[in-house]
Amino acid sequence: MESLSHQDVVNLFLQLAAMLLLARVFAEIAQKFKQPAVVGELLAGIILGPTILGTLTPELFDYLFASNPSANLALDGFVQIAVVLLLFIAGLEVELHLVWSQGKSALSISLLGLVVPFILGFIFPYYFSTFFGLADGDRLLFSLFMGTAMSITALPVVVRILMDMNLFKTKMGMLIVASAMVNDIIGWLIFSVILSFMGKGSSLSLAQTIGVTLMFTFFMLTLGKIIINKVLPWVNKKLAWPGGVLSLSMAFCFLAAAFTEWLGIHSIFGAFLLGVALGDSEHMSERAKEIVHQFINNIFAPLFFVSIGLKINFFTNFEILLTLAVLAISFAGKIIGSGYGAFKGGFNIKESLAIGFGMNARGAMEIILGLIALENGLIDEKLFVALVVMAIITSMTSGPLMKWALKGSKKG
Repeated sequence: MESLSHQDVVNLFLQLAAMLLLARVFAEIAQKFKQPAVVGELLAGIILGPTILGTLTPELFDYLFASNPSANLALDGFVQIAVVLLLFIAGLEVELHLVWSQGKSALSISLLGLVVPFILGFIFPYYFSTFFGLADGDRLLFSLFMGTAMSITALPVVVRILMDMNLFKTKMGMLIVASAMVNDIIGWLIFSVILSFMGKGSSLSLAQTIGVTLMFTFFMLTLGKIIINKVLPWVNKKLAWPGGVLSLSMAFCFLAAAFTEWLGIHSIFGAFLLGVALGDSEHMSERAKEIVHQFINNIFAPLFFVSIGLKINFFTNFEILLTLAVLAISFAGKIIGSGYGAFKGGFNIKESLAIGFGMNARGAMEIILGLIALENGLIDEKLFVALVVMAIITSMTSGPLMKWALKGSKKG
């Protein structure tokens, strides 16, 4: 087994230290301005990456991030784990009983909030594929990806915004959260099918992959949930707390990730589904969830978001018209789709608008989606930069726009 050399180890630790330090500083600054930590962490990455550090002091940037392929490979391993764990905690946020309790109205908001942006995100890139940056790939796959990218909602960002606004436990808050949950599960399912179309490393045929993916989703949300519910009380009673539940949940998260990666979809889908099944169990205490959250959100999440800035020069790949087009489609699709769904569900116009704005936050999920598409050669760097800018702007404006829409209307 090959190991890292002395210089590789030094380089790797310097990379990790620089990334975590800068991420913490900028996350604190972002939170002072009532913005999600992810905004600060992305900014830290842009500063450490080729955009700023690579332009101002190329020697230092090269020494830290470009001079050592082995250290970079080890860092990539950390980043892969970070993405899987991020999706695992996004899954933990999903409470299926909440989705059922909201019933039809959650379904109509999430389906319309998925279908309308999906159609807009599909049609424009399909007919204007060169404008959106499709070089020589498959136009249908590219447009399907764009549809999915426009229709996904970042559940963790939505939850944080609603908590900040004291709306989390209200009828409207619960409805937005339930809709975002349905939205996420369907969105990731569609994306995993798109990846299987690309046949990335799977030994199965396309039909088999889609079939096994659907069966795995159904299993995790039904039987998997029942098994976890039966096993968790034993784990809590017999094993050290919280060590037992933490190490076992991580182990099974990696197992589920390995299974879906082997299927040829992506490791994140398995981690997300395991998170959903585990988070929904009444035996998974809030305290245990909180420990997992703190650990991942403060150590692994910053590494992932900073690493985005290291990959790309955001100045040279920024195209204003492309970014504005992506922003217009993303705002229009979510606000019209989710807002109309809420209006149909009996909310007044102001409340429906607020629900549309709430569902518009894209956050980390959008960036993860974009990065996987970029790594698989589905999109180019310019479109990726446009998607990152859209994810940041929708996350930053979601809360203030909801407040504006709800002015003078009772919080229901």
